[in-house]
Amino acid sequence: MAHLNQRRSQNVDGDFYVDSSCIDCDTCRWMAPGVFTEAGEQSAVYHQPETSEERLAALQALLACPTGSIGTVEKPQDIKDAQLSFPILVEDNIYHCGYHSEKSYAAASYLIRLPEGNILIDSPRFTPPLVKRLEELGGIKYMYLTHRDDVADHEKFAAHFQCDRILHKDDITSGTKDVEIQLTGSDIFEQSADILIIPVPGHSKGHTVLLYKNKYLFTGDHLAWSEKLQQLVAFRDFCWYSFSEQIKSMQNLTNYTFEWVLPGHGRRYHTDAKMMRQQMQKCVEWMETV
Repeated sequence: MAHLNQRRSQNVDGDFYVDSSCIDCDTCRWMAPGVFTEAGEQSAVYHQPETSEERLAALQALLACPTGSIGTVEKPQDIKDAQLSFPILVEDNIYHCGYHSEKSYAAASYLIRLPEGNILIDSPRFTPPLVKRLEELGGIKYMYLTHRDDVADHEKFAAHFQCDRILHKDDITSGTKDVEIQLTGSDIFEQSADILIIPVPGHSKGHTVLLYKNKYLFTGDHLAWSEKLQQLVAFRDFCWYSFSEQIKSMQNLTNYTFEWVLPGHGRRYHTDAKMMRQQMQKCVEWMETV
């Protein structure tokens, strides 16, 4: 919960503010770019919401903030509207869950809504408003975990929804030893005709990505868009297993077709398949030089 007496001086005057507990995770800045900006290696409000759309986005960012570092001077009477807006539709049957967890350093999680059973991708915070909305949308059949870092409240979600969790065996830890489906080896796992789980060792030994309908690629900590560099990147400074292996994994991904990159950390990226392939090639070339 944000504290007014810790309000950062970089905030403009007005109702919304960011306090000094901010961990600079970037969540609020990509969720509500018209309100929040980077200032001194933390976030701050540079523009108070003026429209209903801006206010909703700011409240969504407030709820998604993993450290509760965003606050309002006046108690928001419309906070329930923001709660009901989660999970937020991205496109088609793909949703952003919000409610990022500090346990996963603010990683984004996603929902694929399917007639045969929904898939939760990585773990948000287990918080009652989100759990209720997920129940209303049909619950969770599978909880796919991209890698060892972004598991957050996976145990609570598994217990509540009785869903099967999926994680590569090479990323199993003491906290995930009871995961129901443990993938092995380097072979692609075909979850269904529309869903492929592709091993991409690098960031971690057992990292995988999920490709849905040859259109949506859920990338965990393997691949994301860099706003600063204006290109797709891998996180060289946060590679815990092998960057050379991650380059090979990235090269392998250039053989697949997709239009969306939906990461746990970093920015999303959406373009046509041809441009995506060009961006992937550019990413590989960049990785070979850093």
